[in-house]
Amino acid sequence: MTSLAFDDYCHAIVSQTELLRAQVRGADTATEVSTCPGWDLGRLLRHVGGDHRWAQEVVRTRALEPVAGDPVDDPAVYAHVDGDALDGWLAEGATELSATLRDAGPDAQVWTPAHERNTSSFWARRMTHETVVHRADAALATGSAFRLDDALAADAVQEWMEFATVPEAYEPRPGAPGLLGPGRTLQFEATGAGQWHVDLGGDRPVWHTGRAAAATTVRGPVTDLLLFLYRRPAPAVELRGDTALLELWLTRTGFWLEA
Repeated sequence: MTSLAFDDYCHAIVSQTELLRAQVRGADTATEVSTCPGWDLGRLLRHVGGDHRWAQEVVRTRALEPVAGDPVDDPAVYAHVDGDALDGWLAEGATELSATLRDAGPDAQVWTPAHERNTSSFWARRMTHETVVHRADAALATGSAFRLDDALAADAVQEWMEFATVPEAYEPRPGAPGLLGPGRTLQFEATGAGQWHVDLGGDRPVWHTGRAAAATTVRGPVTDLLLFLYRRPAPAVELRGDTALLELWLTRTGFWLEA
């Protein structure tokens, strides 16, 4: 389904940040970002740069315990970085993260918020797709075009499928509706780029690449499919079947976006 290697991610962190910088160059940082309620463009860019610096610190120090996410979550941490300074600051963070990852290699043992994926490879992939999705947010905010290589988009969709199988995405918890049940299946079709089937009928979600009969089908260009999963505008996506099941699955699997 995807042929992306560790070095591909290290390169993409920098190249996607360069595209992000180009998209926002000359834009007012007070511009509202509708896809991130309550954020303006400056907050979005500081979030991306903070993400890069947070991940870089985890990998650089070979942290084996959780590292405070203040650079990501606290808007006051980098509030002093604004205007023209943001461009160079974003470039610096992406470059340093990429270099630190390459220095560590793909198998360095580090803390991650994921289950059974505690290596630097997790951060290379996660920061690539974090940058991609927020580049889409910036494009929507500034009215610029958003284009993404199919292989990168397909890998981001597959990352979502992997996150959707961890316990937080399906185990019962207060206020969270049950996800599993007989006949609960979903099919995702990325035009010319991949197929994913999700089965919620057992004691935990399972997924595989390819096609099978499903209660719900989601179909569209792979970049639109990716944006749909992240609840960004994706007008080219077509839905068929049990849309209530799809909404439930999106709600439960999106837990990590709010973590």
